[in-house]
Amino acid sequence: MSRVFLLEVDVNGEELFVVDKDVLARFCGRINQLSSSSAAASGRRRRPRLVLHGFPGGAEAFELVARFCYAGGGAPVITSANACALRCAAEFLDMAPSLARLTEKALDEMPHWPWHAVVDAARQCERLLPLSDATGAFDRAASALACHVAAATVPPPISGAGGDATPTSSSPESAAFRFSCDTKSSGGGGRGTWWFDDLAAALGPAAVARVARALVARPDDGVGADHHAVVARFLFYYLKCRVAAAGATAEEKRAVIEAAVDAMALLDRGAVSCKGLFGVLRISTPLRLSDACRDRLVAMIGRKLDHATLDNLLVPAPPSGPGTSLYDVGLVLRFVEAFLNSGGGGGGDEPTTPSPARMKKVGRLVDLYMAEVAPDPSLGPARFVDLATALPASARDSHDAMYRAIDVYFQVHARLTDDDKMKICRGLVYEKLSPECCKHLARNAAFPTRAAVQALASQHTVLKSIVLRDSGELKPVSSPPPFTGKHHHRRDGEDDDDGQVILYAGRLDLTMENQNLRSLLDGMHWRVMELEKVCSRMKAQLTKMKATNRHRRSSTCTARSLPRMCS
Repeated sequence: MSRVFLLEVDVNGEELFVVDKDVLARFCGRINQLSSSSAAASGRRRRPRLVLHGFPGGAEAFELVARFCYAGGGAPVITSANACALRCAAEFLDMAPSLARLTEKALDEMPHWPWHAVVDAARQCERLLPLSDATGAFDRAASALACHVAAATVPPPISGAGGDATPTSSSPESAAFRFSCDTKSSGGGGRGTWWFDDLAAALGPAAVARVARALVARPDDGVGADHHAVVARFLFYYLKCRVAAAGATAEEKRAVIEAAVDAMALLDRGAVSCKGLFGVLRISTPLRLSDACRDRLVAMIGRKLDHATLDNLLVPAPPSGPGTSLYDVGLVLRFVEAFLNSGGGGGGDEPTTPSPARMKKVGRLVDLYMAEVAPDPSLGPARFVDLATALPASARDSHDAMYRAIDVYFQVHARLTDDDKMKICRGLVYEKLSPECCKHLARNAAFPTRAAVQALASQHTVLKSIVLRDSGELKPVSSPPPFTGKHHHRRDGEDDDDGQVILYAGRLDLTMENQNLRSLLDGMHWRVMELEKVCSRMKAQLTKMKATNRHRRSSTCTARSLPRMCS
């Protein structure tokens, strides 16, 4: 009679099993290896003990594995409730391929499981990480959920434990929570969004990210007219439920937001609303997201910066001691950089730079932002220079708004040097200033004289180009105008009258430009005269001071040379 070698197996500290070591070692390579080392270490102990920490599925899964081994590799009872756990247990114990093949066959049928069974399997795979990821069970569960969502446009019948879960958004904390997105984040009320409640209540961040990726990878069928937009609505709804949940810790909120942002980064640019992204940014600011996640969020906002408003950009600066500016200008500069690098915001066939229309929208937005932050006395000149030069000149048809913002900044920061002011003025294109702004700049004492001279020179260049252009347009005046169909007959001399009218209009435009230039020159002349007056007064005061000093020195010498009179 052969001797039985018994082995005690402690599974996760939950339960102690006494098994035949030879029976289990026949199918489990890890049991064979660990039991041999335990027997050598036990010495005089009658039964060696093997402790299994982190065993997938716990004592229930180990019992099924033991039954499989005692049955000589016979098929165990594999159900939707234990298929994922058995697959991970087979991986954990380094078992023979037989059990792995049986569980793989069961997992292949997962898309045909009931809805609530697939949800439970996905939730179970989230607890079985990283083994569920290594075996592919997690991805299969996510794909099965995506198949169910794409195939059914109405909610399935509630059965078992899958239909009694209620979303956390029904709590008072969630009712008071107002998430800034322009999508309708309602739960299971719609035909295409019946699954929102079940997944938001049952799945954690890792599972939600997997399901979102699986939905995005599917073709656009069944989910809706735009399945990327549906996925975006679900992610915002998931954030609303989980971030506003009562008792959620900062770490849990951070994990939820990072998973949602990672999934949103896979969506099309038009699927995610700009308002919703700024809402995510607002609620994530105190949570200190990882650098990679925050960079991804900034890049997504930058791609849609032409849809932002001034209120969106007014993000308070993080407190970092005295002298901190009121708004986070550095964050806005990152938005602008991401916008310039976003190109068309879509596939590879789109342009590498944003379209002129989008560029001009962002230019107007940055001008408004500069006007808003210019009165901040704590905003340093380097940051303001970055704002003024962040966009190319083509982003603005007129630089009047930027000039007014710079004027306010110079008035508030009166101690700036001329060099700092000229660095800020680099963002101005004087040719794009209106004659009124150029006239104001020429008389504005807050601007350096060099800036005023450059503005006048640029206006002279503009006038010269207008003269050359108009002279070129006047050459073909003698030729007859094109036929428009309005007049079928012409009287003699009618062509000459048209030429006279066009010539008169051209001369009128030149006269107006000359008047504008004359007014600018008058303003500059007035400013030079004022400077000459100030210089003359300073010279007169200096002469008086020298004369007074000479008189004092001479009177002192005279007083010392005279003898003291006796009283």
